[in-house]
Amino acid sequence: MTVPFNKPRPKKRRLRNSIIILVVLCLIFAFIVSYKTYRVYQSELPSFEQLHNIEPSLKTKIYDRNGVLLKEFYSENRVLTPYRDIPVPLREMLVASEDRAFYDHWGIDLRRIFIVATNNLLKWKITAGASTITQQLSRMLFLTRTRTLERKLKEALTAIKLERTYSKQEILQMYLNQYYFGRGAYGIAAAARTYFSKSVPELNTEECAVLIGLLKGPNINSPFNNLDKSLQARNRVLYSYYQVGGVTREEYDSLKNVPLVVTPPEEKMGTAPYFTETIRQHIYEKFGESILYSGGLQVFTSLDVDLQRAAEQAVARKVDSLRARIERTYGLDNKVYTQFMPDTVDQYGDSIVMIRPVQGAFVAIDNSNGDILAMVGGRSFEESKFNRAYQALLQPGSAFKPFVYTACIDNGYKTTDIIDDNPIVLDIPGAKQWRPHNFDSKFMGPITLRDGIRLSRNLVAIRLLLSINPEQAIFYARRMGITTPLSPVASLALGTEPVRLTELVSAFSVFPNQGIHIPYRFIYRIVDRYGRVLEENMAVRKEEVLSAQTAHIMVSLMRSVVDDGTGRRARWMGFTRPAGGKTGTSNNFCDNWFIGYTPQITAGGWVGFDEKVSLGRNQDGAKNGVPIWTEFMIAAHDSLAAVDFEEPEGIIHEDVCLESGEIATDRCINVRNEVFIEGTEPTATCHIHPGAGRYNPAAAKQDDLIPEDTTEERVHF
Repeated sequence: MTVPFNKPRPKKRRLRNSIIILVVLCLIFAFIVSYKTYRVYQSELPSFEQLHNIEPSLKTKIYDRNGVLLKEFYSENRVLTPYRDIPVPLREMLVASEDRAFYDHWGIDLRRIFIVATNNLLKWKITAGASTITQQLSRMLFLTRTRTLERKLKEALTAIKLERTYSKQEILQMYLNQYYFGRGAYGIAAAARTYFSKSVPELNTEECAVLIGLLKGPNINSPFNNLDKSLQARNRVLYSYYQVGGVTREEYDSLKNVPLVVTPPEEKMGTAPYFTETIRQHIYEKFGESILYSGGLQVFTSLDVDLQRAAEQAVARKVDSLRARIERTYGLDNKVYTQFMPDTVDQYGDSIVMIRPVQGAFVAIDNSNGDILAMVGGRSFEESKFNRAYQALLQPGSAFKPFVYTACIDNGYKTTDIIDDNPIVLDIPGAKQWRPHNFDSKFMGPITLRDGIRLSRNLVAIRLLLSINPEQAIFYARRMGITTPLSPVASLALGTEPVRLTELVSAFSVFPNQGIHIPYRFIYRIVDRYGRVLEENMAVRKEEVLSAQTAHIMVSLMRSVVDDGTGRRARWMGFTRPAGGKTGTSNNFCDNWFIGYTPQITAGGWVGFDEKVSLGRNQDGAKNGVPIWTEFMIAAHDSLAAVDFEEPEGIIHEDVCLESGEIATDRCINVRNEVFIEGTEPTATCHIHPGAGRYNPAAAKQDDLIPEDTTEERVHF
């Protein structure tokens, strides 16, 4: 008997086939997802090398020579705080508020993901997130905040990698140092400073709760923006902390009623802004923007904060006085002393008429090593960021004359040589005849070389320059540190060629340094976040550019300027230390200078307008440059030992008749004790006043017939 074959029913067959197809599709989908996950994990996530070398953006800090913080530069206001310095309540509040299973999971919390996903599906909207602290950290470090499935997958996988690479303590430390707390504060150290003016270890419990409350919304929950919302966020954090046993119920009830008080730090521009801006530009040009603003550099500089304050006060006092005088003298209808400034408030864009502001600049250098001790680039960095001490090209006027005299002394001239201070006419090709004259429009006739510089006689300087050739003066200026272009013209003797204040001060330091040029420096060392030295200038570079004897003769000549010449106002103001220097006033009283030195410090100041505008008749370096220098030097030498200039070997002293330039006799009236380089001293006695013997200073009183004149000179072209 044949048994009939039972074929499956069509309905059951279709169901079975559907199940098989579904299973296959699920397997294919699972394979694709697994393969995609594997590819993402292997190639699209941060490598282990990247994870091991996480470098958050850190501030560059500028310090003075004594370790005083001057300025910080940053793209993110961040300072790293080690785990040990983070208060326990702060760490525990973070875990209680953001991820209570933090110490139990391995980067992602599957249970939390399931619960949150279920709630979101039931309510058909996203009501909460399931990201762990580690996932949030991975997003901050490597990913964006775009809400996509791919980003969430990468976030979870990166979190797993982070957990495999770092300990829980390290992850908490990175999280708190990386998070943005609002108001430009990146990291917990900046946040503590920004909101409470405290360091992280100084934070109390309620302050910790305020900062953790910012994690849900730095702007919304900011106490600066919305005190009520910040208070609510703080109390939610405190309640979470109570739930995990961080505080008792009584402590929680007490803390939640504490008023929320924030104490932001005072806004500061930083100390020595012109100096630190010079440092910033140097780092930017040498190492680039990223290193400057994010590299966590420590820059140790030559500046002395106390001397910087003294310099700023001296410049401010004189500049403010000059500004007040200009405003009293000239009205807003004066076209020379006014300028137009755009009105940023007026909707029609009309300009505002205002009096031109007088500016000032100052530089002080340590003679022993070239350190810039103080730098003032203007009256106010907020008013103008242009650094007139370091960037401006300014006519030095008679402050350039020492280079002419140096060239002469080094080429055989003596302090007793007689130079004619009488009119001179110079033919200039392609121009009118030049008839230079002195400040007082008078002529003194034959005078000594010393009196020529002491009284800053223009005609004497011009005759000396022409006698040695202008190229010689330029040669010596170059050797002593002047790098700006200098033209070999007769007016060079009167300082018509612009120079930089910093270079001029540095060049003058050659005189007290006995002919040794030490290049100025403002950076000792630059160190990166790992302690690696990127730049170091600790070694003092020295170069002999003048003989010690020539330098000493110049010191002697320039001491006459301070003791009994155009710079004698320094003595009137009470500065008694041995000092030399030179005043300077450019054409039409536009630029006023004084550059001077003691054995320890060389310093110089300038005042004037940014444009070639006169400060007013008879406003010269003696009136406006010397007071700034003197006020600073009195303060700078208050803690320094009193020392005199060291005299080198090969210097001879001799009483000389100023009329003949020969050894004075007992009949000579105008006698001065002069200095000579050995071998150039006079050997014959005065032929004008022959006597029975040599001049005896104990028996005769020196009577200098040269009129004293403390004014400066005027230059015409």
